[in-house]
Amino acid sequence: MSGASLPNQSAPPEFGQLMGHPRPLWMLFMAEFWERFAFYGIRWALVLYIVAQFHGGDPSGQQSAGLIYGSYLALVYAGAIFGGLVADKFLGYQRSILVGAVIMAAGLFMISVPSEAVFKLGLATIVVGNGLIKPIISTLVGKIYSAGDERRDSGFTIFYMGINLGAMISPLLTQILAQKIFGDDSMPAYKMVFIAAGIGMLISLVWFWFGRGQLKGVGEAPEGASGLGRVVAVFLGAAAAVPVVYYLLAIGAEKLQVVLTVMFVLLAVMLVVEGVKNGAVARDKVIAMLIIFAFNILFWMFFEQAGSSFTFLADQIVNRDLGFMTFPTAWFQSVNSVAIIVLAPIIAWAWIKMGSWNPSIPRKFGLGILFNGLAFLLLMFALSSLVDPATLKIPFWTLIAVYWIQSIGELCLSPIGLSMVTKLAPLRLVGFGMGGWFLSTGIGNNLSGLFASHASGEGGMTVASAQAAYEQGFWILLIGGVLLFLLAPLIQKLMHGVK
Repeated sequence: MSGASLPNQSAPPEFGQLMGHPRPLWMLFMAEFWERFAFYGIRWALVLYIVAQFHGGDPSGQQSAGLIYGSYLALVYAGAIFGGLVADKFLGYQRSILVGAVIMAAGLFMISVPSEAVFKLGLATIVVGNGLIKPIISTLVGKIYSAGDERRDSGFTIFYMGINLGAMISPLLTQILAQKIFGDDSMPAYKMVFIAAGIGMLISLVWFWFGRGQLKGVGEAPEGASGLGRVVAVFLGAAAAVPVVYYLLAIGAEKLQVVLTVMFVLLAVMLVVEGVKNGAVARDKVIAMLIIFAFNILFWMFFEQAGSSFTFLADQIVNRDLGFMTFPTAWFQSVNSVAIIVLAPIIAWAWIKMGSWNPSIPRKFGLGILFNGLAFLLLMFALSSLVDPATLKIPFWTLIAVYWIQSIGELCLSPIGLSMVTKLAPLRLVGFGMGGWFLSTGIGNNLSGLFASHASGEGGMTVASAQAAYEQGFWILLIGGVLLFLLAPLIQKLMHGVK
């Protein structure tokens, strides 16, 4: 997220220091904590709520729920492209965050209304609001450090902890609200999950509103654009965008996939044309970046089963009885964040210690895909050999291990993605290159919904349907990871020394 495009930024003002970093870092840390609390707080509940509320609890609704979830995530990432442009060129970073927070909070409260039409309209509203926030807060973190400040990477590490702490705590708290305070295990009060997430988003809004003065003008509106007129215009534009997003959600994941693919092809063509204009080296770098984008799609297609098919797996096929308690389905969503917090410094240390053996960018991506495949191999084994014949459930530890293995894969791939884009994209189109990264992730998320619907089958998830789907997932990831390793020397050559 720190990005190589930042050296051209103007020097930041002198900030007061707190714990060795500019004081605004900690304000942004907490703003992101609450925003991620809101976003991840609803993750575990969405597919379960769709089945319970709109399909009367019938397992056949799992297929539809997986498709809606994947499309929603895809549009969240696609929306980040347009949100970044609005903040850069029209509104400024600070006001983009504030406007986005208001819109996103409204969407979170809307999905608590027990109406399928209002629910989808609420998801569309969340997509639009999140698009105005997602790319922006991290950009502000980069702008409070000077280009040569050695503390930059450390600051982003601290900020990344805010993301993961919010993602870790929110499923724990929202599950208690839904199943212990306002509902029970047989009838969870899912609306309280969504309301709690909306309140979390409002806390982020208020926190940033009062804390933004610490930024001393960093991220303010572009020159000549400080009036309220542009704020009103963005609200009106958002109101017009919500029905468009609603339509894209309603057309179904397969048709949405066509739309996203066309967008990606057009973006790729623009990048290649710009690369060709800038010479053979720039052209080669663009080609290398686009190849890696294709494998990025593959990674997220299977990684994002966490919020869809893995949720149904945890709810129905994993033995959650620990003897002293039944492990809540929602709490599985916190495992990835715990793993990231524990493993990130270890893996970062390992890359340094490897020295000349440190894998290239393509091979790190390949490792990410192979670790993802290893997680599916474990599920294959569990579903074929570890199913208890009395309960038809697999051991609790297997799904916990799957999340940890996937987290290793994520750390091999995700942290270097954005930095890679800023080094490989044509200088004039770094923003479009970043859009390609987000769009490829979004395409992967939409495909994850299609795959999740396959894992659930027409009548709901069974051991057989899960085993068949996850076996396919393993082989696809294995072939993809091996292929990327074989292509790595060619891709590295196309990157012309970028590391």
